[in-house]
Amino acid sequence: MASRKRRLVGDSSEQDGLQPSCKKPGKRHVAALILARGGSKGIPLKNIKMLAGVPLLGWVLRAAVDSNMFDSIWVSTDHDDIEKVAKAWNAKVHRRSPEVSKDSSTSLETIQEFVKLNPEVDVICNIQATAPCLHPYHVKEALEMITQQGFDSVFSVVRRHQFRWQEVKKGSGEFTKPLNLDPVNRPRRQDWDGELCENGSFYFTTRDLIVNQGLLQGGKLCYYEMLPEYSVDIDVDIDWPVAEQRVLRYGYFGRDIPEVVRLMFCKVSGCLTEGRIFLSLSGEEMVSINTRDTMGIRMLQEEEVEVVLLTSIEDPVAQALADKLAKRTGCKVLQVGMEPMDALNPMVEQRKLNWKDVAYMGTDKPDVKCLNLAGLSAVPGDAPVVAINAAKYTCHSIGGKGAMREFAEHILLQKQKAKSQISQDRIDRSSF
Repeated sequence: MASRKRRLVGDSSEQDGLQPSCKKPGKRHVAALILARGGSKGIPLKNIKMLAGVPLLGWVLRAAVDSNMFDSIWVSTDHDDIEKVAKAWNAKVHRRSPEVSKDSSTSLETIQEFVKLNPEVDVICNIQATAPCLHPYHVKEALEMITQQGFDSVFSVVRRHQFRWQEVKKGSGEFTKPLNLDPVNRPRRQDWDGELCENGSFYFTTRDLIVNQGLLQGGKLCYYEMLPEYSVDIDVDIDWPVAEQRVLRYGYFGRDIPEVVRLMFCKVSGCLTEGRIFLSLSGEEMVSINTRDTMGIRMLQEEEVEVVLLTSIEDPVAQALADKLAKRTGCKVLQVGMEPMDALNPMVEQRKLNWKDVAYMGTDKPDVKCLNLAGLSAVPGDAPVVAINAAKYTCHSIGGKGAMREFAEHILLQKQKAKSQISQDRIDRSSF
């Protein structure tokens, strides 16, 4: 892990330290608070829009939960749909009042309302929903500056190497001038430390600063420097595809990502097919599949991932199709009932695997147990909410229109990331 520099930039009275992780008698209650108003002007309902298969809000909630640093985790919102997503990720909900839900309302006003309604909270960790590359170690290290090192507030920054010039209004007759460089001695990047800029990922502070001084940044103040790859700005639509590529490479996907997926189960109906049945004049029933999806299966097989196609006992059309797919793709076909887990557990055990080594793609309520248990799981973009909430990845594509190919690429990307991490962990950094 690259080092992250921290420096004291302000000072006042010292505070007592606190052991992190869990609430103890006489110790401070540490709460994470994510502000997620429904009225985003740049991107409507931005906070729950799918980013790389996960609601934007879900990325920071996952990092907050897995940091094991909080006594409570909250989402502050004024919107029903955002509340549903927050609860699906096991967060508490602060239903903010209309007074702090206006376009003109500030984050500080919303946090002040939250603090007044929750008097047990002593330390507030305002994590921005638009920071999808946040990792648990970012949260842990920054929060320990307050709980163990005695700072009153800590905020995240990123180092930028950008030359700034003074703005000149049209028609003023003035000339611009440099703000942070000497044009005569223009430095090279490697000769200049750059400048620290807020990246908006988080603002951690104490109750006292918010209530008594009306500040998010004050008292004994410190910054936490994050590397540029973890700093993502999402304000308008054009930022979204860039953020998606960044999060796929640098985002935190949870504790239980398998290093190598060895086995994948895929429902045929709704995943490889689009859910429609075509009737011919002769009475034949037909469904269609997408060559992109069959190519996705081959991609996994080439990486030594066994793919098993699942059909329902009650769906003869899907069964007939799966038989042909088995010949075309070389996949094993297995019939399952309303509880797929009953049929799949023996297969996982027979291969001496754990469910963390398994990928599962399903479509509906019967798949929920498998979606929850699998190391990697996905649903097509048109799956019902009950399945989406259980899956770790929601495809942009719908069933029969490339969803399988998309999930296959996601699996292979995670495998590549895992191998890269293993290689990095083997490096003895103390030797250079």
